[in-house]
Amino acid sequence: MHLTVTVNGEQREGDVEPRLLLVHYLRDVLGLTGTNVGCDTSSCGACTVLFDGESVKSCTVLAVQADGAVVTTVEGLSSGDLHPVQQAFRENHGLQCGYCTPGMVMAAVSLLRENQAPSEADVREGLEGNLCRCTGYHNIVKSILAAARMPGATEVPA
Repeated sequence: MHLTVTVNGEQREGDVEPRLLLVHYLRDVLGLTGTNVGCDTSSCGACTVLFDGESVKSCTVLAVQADGAVVTTVEGLSSGDLHPVQQAFRENHGLQCGYCTPGMVMAAVSLLRENQAPSEADVREGLEGNLCRCTGYHNIVKSILAAARMPGATEVPA
């Protein structure tokens, strides 16, 4: 099937297998390996991307469903300097092993776009679909609360 999708501000076009998942299209076809495959069951959120501005687990979306859509991966958040959410993760040690971090960052951007002044409970609820196997949510939550106070935390480059 033919697919035209805007990924990180760049229009991409080509033929894909109808069963190809968006996460595999991003990683294997486009080479955007920042989006991780964590569980293949949609429970961990390591593959979270922004799909027309909303966070989705890209392992639950077929690539062909993205036809005509705008997709932003963690690579698309910044062009040089870190995005404020990435900077907050760095400054508050919200990284741990880092495997879940891209999904956490994308979920955080989406959360902050919906709620620019979240409480700690709001952040914890907003992250329920993202698992950190290092089990250290304290610094991740701290990072997102810090990002909420930073200018530009809700912005996504076009």
